[in-house]
Amino acid sequence: MAYQSVFRARLFEGQTIIVTGGGSGIGRCTAHELASLGAHVVVTGRKAEKLGKTVAEIREDGGSVSSLLFDIRDEEAVRQAIGTVLAERGRIDGLVNNAGGQYPMPLAAIGKKGWDAVVASNLTGGFLVARETYTQWMQKNGGAIVNMIADMWGGMPGMGHSGAARAGMLNFTETAAIEWGVSGVRVNAVAPGYVQSSGMDHYDPTFARDVIPVLAGQAPLKRLGEEAEVSSAIVWLLSEGAAFVSGTCIKIDGGASLGRSPAYPLLDHQNSKPYRGFHRAVKPKAVGG
Repeated sequence: MAYQSVFRARLFEGQTIIVTGGGSGIGRCTAHELASLGAHVVVTGRKAEKLGKTVAEIREDGGSVSSLLFDIRDEEAVRQAIGTVLAERGRIDGLVNNAGGQYPMPLAAIGKKGWDAVVASNLTGGFLVARETYTQWMQKNGGAIVNMIADMWGGMPGMGHSGAARAGMLNFTETAAIEWGVSGVRVNAVAPGYVQSSGMDHYDPTFARDVIPVLAGQAPLKRLGEEAEVSSAIVWLLSEGAAFVSGTCIKIDGGASLGRSPAYPLLDHQNSKPYRGFHRAVKPKAVGG
């Protein structure tokens, strides 16, 4: 089988696109779709085993891919990594700032170390990768950047450290779109809601048992999202079809961020049909995979 993308074949032929956090979850899925559309994808991360698996899968499917092992929170490592991509590929057409992570914890229990770690992963690291990509290449050559945030509208109780970082990334996206537009650089963001991704299996057993099973009921579409449904939005934002789109954020949450009215309760149904384009998708154990 091959990736069942909704986009035309060879859409990104000749382009080099970086996907941070490309060893698992949404990053892995996005890397697969971009490679299936002709891009050379550079997947990055901190775990060689995960990156190696993604690389092997994409090559087996006939795609072009390479990997870089580094921590996005390390400024010098980021600087060197972007330099390496340019030395090997000669260009960077797109950046998917996907890497990040968090853990469930009420605000009152979050220590400074934990707060700093989550903010560094979800905000500072993405800024460093975007800045280096811009200053080393896109400032003179243009390009497209897509930042990963989350459904943090109306607060993010239980994950306040991540919510604060994601809100900061949204403002960074808007600011960069203004400052970097002069170079022909478009900067946008995507905000997934509850998606069936491998990240669900990293939460503690109590959260997985008590919270994850009820998440599907929080959206008007009454289901969890698919990784491919996030990837397709990212791919569009990177494409020429979004050439006049910059500084915006696409919410991919089944309408969950719209909130609820007590006068209009959400009715149960099974009328929303998921898009399952990713041929190598693996259902998380937390939702019965």
